[in-house]
Parts: sequence; structure tokens; C-alpha cells
Amino acid sequence: MAERQQFLARMLTELRGGLIVSCQAPPGDPLCDTDILARMAIAAWRGGAVGIRANGPDSIRAIRQAVPLPLIGLYKDGETGVYITPTIEHAHAVIAAGADIVALDGTQRPRPNGEQLATIIAAVHAEADKLVMADVSTLDEGLAAQAAGADFVSTTLSGYTPYSPQIEGPDLELVQALAARLRTPVIAEGRIRAPSDARAARRAGGFAVVVGAAITRPEWITAQFVDGLRR
Repeated sequence: MAERQQFLARMLTELRGGLIVSCQAPPGDPLCDTDILARMAIAAWRGGAVGIRANGPDSIRAIRQAVPLPLIGLYKDGETGVYITPTIEHAHAVIAAGADIVALDGTQRPRPNGEQLATIIAAVHAEADKLVMADVSTLDEGLAAQAAGADFVSTTLSGYTPYSPQIEGPDLELVQALAARLRTPVIAEGRIRAPSDARAARRAGGFAVVVGAAITRPEWITAQFVDGLRR
């Protein structure tokens, strides 16, 4: 317990106020390759990122070897429902690959095998004193995640559950509401597409900010410019 608290204090110091880059690529993307994703993480590190978020044991392992930054790992299994590190088994795989923080679905939706959020968080804490980031979509889910023992709460899933706001930009209202109610650090993530969005997320109370596609998805970035020209 004391060791985990010391590790948490170090992670808080290293992540506070900084940019975390999500180095991921979905299946079929030209950049969906562990070596490419590791190089992407190196580029983010050189650019000033304070942390990396990565998906899947292979990518986590490659990035762990490539950069010294705090590494937030997750394990996507499927595309619907609870698919971000849904079970204890997935969490164990993320830890074994070298993640410092395990990101998992922190919503109140049913999990596979009837597993409970608090049980998975306790298992992560027990295994090598690792930390947990709960990805949520509403204030109530954030409060429940804190009560379950999450070390960080992120707004990643706002807009990805049918009962959360379906908006174009980042859910700054959720960031602000969570920051006002939680003792747990709130990580702003989701549809942050410009430096101005990142600044707004920090002003809303985000402890740190995660940016993914706007930095690491050239296919998506190109499409935005193409769409702008067509308009």
C-alpha cells in the first residue's frame, strides 16, 4: 500500500498539467504496427508529451522499451459495450506488458463474466502496486469509479455511451463537473482536436489532457483538411 502511494505521488508529479499522447491505430489502419506505434511514442516524447496511452500487450511492450514516460495501457476486446480492458484477465495482460497505469471501462454497464469494477481495481492494486484509470462517460460513473478505488478518472467514454452527450467537441462540462466533485485527478480525453481544446480542458479542471487522433492519425487528419476544402 505504501509503495503504491509513493508510485501514485510520482505519477501525479510527472503527469500534472501535461499532454498525454494516445498512440493507437485501429485494425486496418496503415499505422497499425507495433514498431510504428513505438516510433510514434518516441516522437511524442521528443515533442514534450509527459505520458503515453497505448492499446494491446504488443504495443505496450514495444512502447515501454522505446520511451521512459509514464505508460497508460489498455486492452480493447471488441467494439461495443464494455470493451476497454473488460476483465481481470485483460488487466493482468496489460500489467505484464509493462504499463504503469491500467485504463479500463469505468462505466456502470454490465461487464463480461459478471465481474465488478471494484474487484478489477483491487486486483490491479494488488498486482505489483499498479494504478488504475477509469474511463467514464458521466458524472455518476466518475463518482462510482472513485468509490471503487480508481486512482484517476478520465472522460474518455463521453459520447460513446448512448446516455452521454453526443457532441462534436470535448465534453468540457463533464470535465468541470468531475473536477468539482472528485478528489481523484480528472484526465480530460475525447475529441480534443486543437491546442485551444486542450487549454479549455485544463481550465475546466483537467489534471492532464489526452490527445489521440489529432496527433497520431494522419489518415483522419488528412480527411479533416479534405472535408474543409470541400466545404
